[in-house]
Amino acid sequence: MFHMKQAVCFFVVVFALSITGFSQNNKDVADAAKTAQKATQALDEIMSIRDKAIPADLLRKAKAVAVFPNVLKAAFIVGGQAGKGLIVQRVGNGWGPPALFKLGGGSVGLQIGGSSTDVIMLFMTDNSVKNLLEDKFEIGGEASAAAGPIGRTAKASTDAQLQAQILSYSRSKGLFAGLSLSGVVISPDNDANQALYGHTAKDLLSGATLKPPAIVPPATKPFQQAVARYAR
Repeated sequence: MFHMKQAVCFFVVVFALSITGFSQNNKDVADAAKTAQKATQALDEIMSIRDKAIPADLLRKAKAVAVFPNVLKAAFIVGGQAGKGLIVQRVGNGWGPPALFKLGGGSVGLQIGGSSTDVIMLFMTDNSVKNLLEDKFEIGGEASAAAGPIGRTAKASTDAQLQAQILSYSRSKGLFAGLSLSGVVISPDNDANQALYGHTAKDLLSGATLKPPAIVPPATKPFQQAVARYAR
């Protein structure tokens, strides 16, 4: 009888843990879908700004594109977590599965007014994408970021912009402009990535053949399609 009670208790605990894990997984998927929806909306709205959007030729040259919607200004002041977003890497003539990342830290350069800011980054070199494979990547130093040019073409780019590994932009209260980033920390949101893909951000962005391959779910597919549409 004692052993039977032990067995019953064991299965109750296992069942409770499985229910908890399932609920957390569903929450991670729902949160990731909400982030992806906001990122897609932000990109659509930015690219619809007449004559002041990100130049299409820069998007075509980008190795990866990141969109962090609704980044909280207050989080940068206290140095805490600022927001979440997606990063999608170019794979051949297309784009790979969008991975979920977190954005935090940063200098006062991000405190441009408004309660929240959309932050967009174009990773222009293979080396800048490799930095994303680390557990934590801080922008600055060799991995320089410059304020990206806006308009239909990139002819107005300065030498600093042309040499930068990352071009960055921001939108706050409807105003869209290039943004200089320093000390911003990007780290993978692997709870969300595991819930969506069963893989980490490093798996998704490393270019290695995944077994099984990562299938882009409905939650992040619209973001991938939006980037592909604007980078044509």
